[in-house]
Amino acid sequence: MSWRVVIPFKGAPSSKSRLAVRFDDLARHALALAFLQDVVAAVRATPEVAGVTLVSSEPGLGALFADAPDLAPVAITPDPRHGLNGAIAHGIRAARAADSSAHVAVLLGDLPELAAGELADALGAAARHPLATVTDAAGTGTSLITLAPGEFAEPQFGASSAAAHAAAGFVRLDVAAESGLRRDVDAPDDVDRIERPGRHTAAVLSGLNAGL
Repeated sequence: MSWRVVIPFKGAPSSKSRLAVRFDDLARHALALAFLQDVVAAVRATPEVAGVTLVSSEPGLGALFADAPDLAPVAITPDPRHGLNGAIAHGIRAARAADSSAHVAVLLGDLPELAAGELADALGAAARHPLATVTDAAGTGTSLITLAPGEFAEPQFGASSAAAHAAAGFVRLDVAAESGLRRDVDAPDDVDRIERPGRHTAAVLSGLNAGL
C-alpha cells in the first residue's frame, strides 16, 4: 500500500501569523520553514510514503527538498489562493493525478516534533477506513486527514475542524496526545512546549534564544 502526502504551506509574508505577538516577520518565517522541513523529513522517512505534494507559492521552496534515490520525491504545486481548504483540495487533486491508486493523507506543516514511526502507525490505522482524521492535542483542531483511493470529502480545516471533519464522515483515530502528530504550533505558548524538535526547528530555536 502506498501513500501520497499533501502538505499546504502558506509561506511569507503571512507565515504563522498568530505568532506575531512574540516574533517578528523574519523569525516567524524562519520558524515556519523549519517546521515544514522537519515535517517533510519525517514524511520522507516513512516507508509507506511514495510521494509528497507541497501546495505553496513560496519562492525557492524546491531547493530545500533535493531529490534523493532513497527518499520519497517532493513535488510543488502553486497555491491557487482560495484559502487553506482550497489549497488542500488542489493538493489532493494533484496527488491523485500522480497516482490514482494511492491513499492520500493531508498533513499540516507545523508539527516540528513529528517522527516517521508516529506517522507510519497513523497511516496503518487510517488504511482501515475510507476517511480518517487525527485531531490536535486540544482535540478541537485537525492535524491529519486521510482518504482511501476513490474517496473524496471536502477538507474542513479551520475553527472547530475536528467536529467538522467528524460530521463529514472522517473516523477519528486514537493517537496519543503526546505524539508529535498532534503537537502542532499555533500560538507562542506552543513554541515553549516544543520538547523534541527536529533538527531544523532546533537550529532556529537555538538562534532565536541566542539573540535574546
